[in-house]
Amino acid sequence: MTPAQTLAELAVLAQSTAAPAPSPCISVCRMDAASGLCQGCYRTIDEIIAWGRQSDREHRVVWQKIMHRAGLVPAAAS
Repeated sequence: MTPAQTLAELAVLAQSTAAPAPSPCISVCRMDAASGLCQGCYRTIDEIIAWGRQSDREHRVVWQKIMHRAGLVPAAAS
């Protein structure tokens, strides 16, 4: 499974409210200098740092941002 596939599967889990939102970390921890995003999970460094202190609701907000950044949301759903 590729990192993109792993992230896509986690995104599906994050949309379910039956369980807490999973961490988007897929152990590809490299920050892209141009975008300021992790190349694995598409979070900013501030989002990564804050993750452990956030509520499940806040996690889901971050997941929505990740899904848009990673192109996992169709344009019509934006």
